[in-house]
Formats: sequence, C-alpha cells, structure tokens
Amino acid sequence: MKTQMFLLPKQFVSCNSGSSFTVSEVEALYELFMKLSNSIIADGLIHKEEFQLALFRNKNQRNLFADRIFDLFDIKRNGVIEFGEFVRSLGVFHPNAPVADKIAFAFRLYDLKRTGFIKREELKEMVLALLHESDLVISEDAVETIVDKTFSEADTKGDGRIDPEEWKAFVSKYPSLIKIMTLPYLKDISLAFPSFVVRTEIDDSELYLGVNGD
Repeated sequence: MKTQMFLLPKQFVSCNSGSSFTVSEVEALYELFMKLSNSIIADGLIHKEEFQLALFRNKNQRNLFADRIFDLFDIKRNGVIEFGEFVRSLGVFHPNAPVADKIAFAFRLYDLKRTGFIKREELKEMVLALLHESDLVISEDAVETIVDKTFSEADTKGDGRIDPEEWKAFVSKYPSLIKIMTLPYLKDISLAFPSFVVRTEIDDSELYLGVNGD
C-alpha cells in the first residue's frame, strides 16, 4: 500500500514539535490548510473570510466567537493564518492536548480586551455569541442570570474580574465549560480529512451549571 507524501516547506516540518499531532497528521493538515487557504484568495494563507467560510460555509456570516478563534489562531497578528500557526493553534483542540493548554486558550478566548483578566461585560459578550452560534434563544433576564451567577462564583477574590488562577479553578469545577476545546475527530485525521467545521453544540443546561441549583 502506497502512502501519498506531501513535500512540506522545510520550516513547517517541525511545526508539530510539542504538539499532539504526528508527522502524518501534519501532512493531512497541510492538505486541509492548502484547500482552505486557496478557497477565496489563492495565496497559501487563510484570510478571515476563508476562515468564516470554513466554519459556517458562508464568508459573510460574522460572529464574535469565530472572530476570537481567528484572532487567537493569528499568532503573529498580521491578519492572516499561516500553516505553522494553523497547526499549533489547532493542536490545542486535539483530544490528547494537555487540559492546561485548553484552559489557557479558553481564557484568552474570553479575555476580549487582552488585559489578562475577564470582566463581566466580556463574559456576557461571549455568552451571547455562543448562544447565537448554537441557535439558542433565551430571554435577556436569563442571560443576565447566567452571567451573574457564573461571574460571582468564578470571581472568588471579589475584585470584579476573573484572573487565570480563578478561571482554572472554575473550569476544574465545571469541565463542560471547555468542552468546545476538544474536537474528537482530530484524534484520527486522515489524508481524506473531510472539512474544518467547528460547531458549538451547547445544551442550555450546560451554559451555567449553577442556574439549575447545582
């Protein structure tokens, strides 16, 4: 049986160092990356419109959640995602990736202003974005209840912000909060990797686990 080989640029061969991906998986990701990076602009880079298209099959459907994911993948913050950034960032979503890495990535996802802390308004914005992405419609009062109860429990120091230490403790108590940080199919990537679609499937009972009296 012959295995199809991809000639990866030399600087990309080591991009799986320290990640959960094997060399063959990186080769599969390279094929996927090239498909995505040439879907609108054939320049070997993933632009935000191409990222939106991969996520939603619609380059015009914007969402704060998707924007934040793009921003975190764009490690160099130059408006595009290069292959090395793609592999390193996607590696966090691998089932075998350290939980600590998932927790840290999720923290940065909520830290919209990059202050090193999560404020209440940032938490509310992300809750609303995740609700929208999951096609869940709940009342404004219910949203406020979710945000208030989540924030009050996570902010154990009572200083009006959630720091990384508090976030880690909160997620350890409620691990379902980072369920979206694991994409099971990354554990068995093949060269026929079908697509790159992230769907945030959230049960309304999991949005905040204290709302139901837990």
